[in-house]
Amino acid sequence: MTHKKIIITIDGWSSCGKSTLAKQLAKALNYIYVDSGAMYRAITLYFLRNHIDWTHTKAVHDALENIALDLVYNAKSGQSEIYLNDENVEYVIRDLVVAEKVSDVAAIKEVRQFAVAQQQQMGRKRGIVMDGRDIGTVVFPDAELKIFMTADNAVRVERRFQELYEKNPNITIEEIKANLELRDYIDSHRDISPLRQAEDAIILDNTNLTEKEQFQRALHWAEQKLAAKNPA
Repeated sequence: MTHKKIIITIDGWSSCGKSTLAKQLAKALNYIYVDSGAMYRAITLYFLRNHIDWTHTKAVHDALENIALDLVYNAKSGQSEIYLNDENVEYVIRDLVVAEKVSDVAAIKEVRQFAVAQQQQMGRKRGIVMDGRDIGTVVFPDAELKIFMTADNAVRVERRFQELYEKNPNITIEEIKANLELRDYIDSHRDISPLRQAEDAIILDNTNLTEKEQFQRALHWAEQKLAAKNPA
């Protein structure tokens, strides 16, 4: 009897640790991890590099035709890395310059349609963990396990600051706070696929949880869903 796999979606606000949890679950279950945010960041990077005016539909359409995204497994790091037109941009896309524009780009209808189509293709065989903003509501509304992550705003700002300070010691906590507030507003107010909690999602507030505690909680939920999918 074939062991049936599930799809796990992790949505939520910026800097709640969605990617960290998704990677941990994928590794524990031997699933494929898909970072949807990296896809939007890579598209944003292409737009910035090529001076694309994303307020013009035709310019966006033409640009998307020249974009090829791929997730390549890095055996050394044990993680998948995003490639833009055959270039590994996994680290370039984490820059604050990209972070400041990614919500604007991700709100564009054509961009979301482009990314969602690729994401759904990746999930055809199930056995994946994907994090983002609209994964449980738009990309995989039939996913077996949907998690919605949240945390106290001050905690999110501090986490993001610690992450970026290592790369840019000149960055200020005020810049981080302003960036997160702007992203939250754009993500939750955009016309196309706004950030919202799916009705059947489980809320995971990790304000007072350690990384290990949140992982164990989420893994327990996944194991419950797998047991229901594969009755003895």
